[in-house]
Amino acid sequence: MTLVLPHIGRLPAGPLNAISDVAGVTVGHATLAQGAIQTGVTVIRPHGGDPFRDKVPAAAVVFNGFGKSIGLVQVQELGVLETPIALTNTMSVGSVATAQVISAIQANPEIGRSEPTLNPLVFECNDGYLNDIQAMAVSAEHYRQALAGAAPEFGQGAVGAGRGMSCFDLKGGIGSASRQISVGGMPYCVGALVLANFGKLAALTLAGQHIGNGLRRLRKTVPEAPEMGSIIMIIATDAPLDARQLGRLATRCGIGLGRTGSIYGHGSGDLALAFSTAQTVPHRSDSALRQSACLHDNLLDPLFEAVVDSTEQAIVNALFAAESVSGRDGHRRLSLRDAATGQS
Repeated sequence: MTLVLPHIGRLPAGPLNAISDVAGVTVGHATLAQGAIQTGVTVIRPHGGDPFRDKVPAAAVVFNGFGKSIGLVQVQELGVLETPIALTNTMSVGSVATAQVISAIQANPEIGRSEPTLNPLVFECNDGYLNDIQAMAVSAEHYRQALAGAAPEFGQGAVGAGRGMSCFDLKGGIGSASRQISVGGMPYCVGALVLANFGKLAALTLAGQHIGNGLRRLRKTVPEAPEMGSIIMIIATDAPLDARQLGRLATRCGIGLGRTGSIYGHGSGDLALAFSTAQTVPHRSDSALRQSACLHDNLLDPLFEAVVDSTEQAIVNALFAAESVSGRDGHRRLSLRDAATGQS
């Protein structure tokens, strides 16, 4: 079977076809890949400054709540981010959240004293098939490495938090994409980044083509088991939107996810978060709030289309970028390319 990376939808991609096409957004990884340890951390910075001091509007949506993330309640209540977004494995959420708090305190020593406490934001997926998740190998230093290494250009596939992740019984991981749109004559960008760790092989759909059964025939060793994965979907845009509107964008991630063959399985945690870089919300109430007018809801359809297509594209890009990986107890996940060419 010959596979060609498709371009999803009719909208053009940005120069990098990544979430970092939204100006100011950067991504960094720390990857652990040695024997039974196949895991890591990925960090998304919404801008180059201090998000505790200059927060960005945001909203989160839970499609299926089988997950152990930290920080969603306050995001839903206040509608802002105040740390970078961190992605890791399920059992490393605590250590990464602690690392976020320590990093923020170093930059803002009065947090928890004269200043309020911090809302760390960590999303997770279970990489325990390939990674010895009980080893809890991710440390605060790995978070610091990913944060320090954040840049507009970054790796995809089996890197960072995506190192040990599986997708449609193949190798999954980090994928990203972007779409450019015009709204009311103004150019905007929508970018997506996913941590793809979900799905059953038979359901895999690539640009509308059901290829899973064909791959399944080539891969007779794929065990039948309940879905135990998850996906985290992060959307960034430079369009001026408030938290309510960003929640509407995040909801459209589910359409792009469903197009690939997901059914939000019982054991899958499926979450989305969207944020806007068009303005920042100052931490101090005595600082000037420079607020731009939000787009009218009647103008949001191009943004919805961009979210759907960039989410689906990011999942596809994760599958195409990932390499085959062996890990805990001899477990192995083939990349999509290796599975399609009959390699083992």
